[in-house]
Amino acid sequence: MLKEFKAFVLRGNVVDLAVAVVIGGAFGKIVTSLVNDLIMPLIGLVLGGVSFANLKYVITPASEGVEEAAIRYGAFIQSMVDFVIIAFAIFLVVKLINRMRKKQEEAPSAPPEPPRQEVLLEEIRDLLKK
Repeated sequence: MLKEFKAFVLRGNVVDLAVAVVIGGAFGKIVTSLVNDLIMPLIGLVLGGVSFANLKYVITPASEGVEEAAIRYGAFIQSMVDFVIIAFAIFLVVKLINRMRKKQEEAPSAPPEPPRQEVLLEEIRDLLKK
């Protein structure tokens, strides 16, 4: 069982998946920062100085020792923008990979060299024709 597990873990697909998860996590942080620190403040400025992080609907206000209950729809909007940017970036990467694969498939490969016997037989045939 240990040998099977080792073979499974060291297989190329699993290692590639692990690398993709780590890179995806880092990419997610970059996109979150891009949205929170650059895009949403600009959108808020265009909309009249609104900060999306502060947009919420208060259900019950805060009281002694109890936090307020609120629906934070501004954070939801930011998450949606994050998702759209990440999905678009992944779409572009997949499109690029598919284009590269298509070019590799379209590249004509050299026909395989015929076996030595066939070459000799063709030479004999050509000599007999002469």
